[in-house]
Amino acid sequence: MTVRGAPGLTAYFSAGALFGLVLVKAEAVSWFRIQEMFRFQAFHMYGIMLSAVVVAGLSLALLRRLGVRALDGSAIGLAPKAMGGGYRYWIGGTIFGVGWALTGACPGPLFALLGSGVAVIGVTILGALAGTWVYGALRPRLPH
Repeated sequence: MTVRGAPGLTAYFSAGALFGLVLVKAEAVSWFRIQEMFRFQAFHMYGIMLSAVVVAGLSLALLRRLGVRALDGSAIGLAPKAMGGGYRYWIGGTIFGVGWALTGACPGPLFALLGSGVAVIGVTILGALAGTWVYGALRPRLPH
């Protein structure tokens, strides 16, 4: 599947499909695993998240050390965060966590769940899209 004008799209689609497969096989999309995590009954999900943070940190350090650039030539890195009082992070994190706890799925594996046959997750996908749309509409009025 190659899209004209976007030669890297096939690679991104393949990487996303592989990522979804890994999430399903690692049981990171399992509602029971997520429930165990929120009840502090198992380390499984915390281990997955911890390994993701370590891999991301090492990858960013390696990209910076090698001087790798994005396809458009810009430097790859993280923009500095202005913490301020930290309220927006607490509020956003709370909304994210409550949504995760209620639906049993964070945004990462939503499409992996849909692809693995959990059709009801379509409601959560619609909710995530609606939330993104509301944020986009309110963004100019929000403090950043």
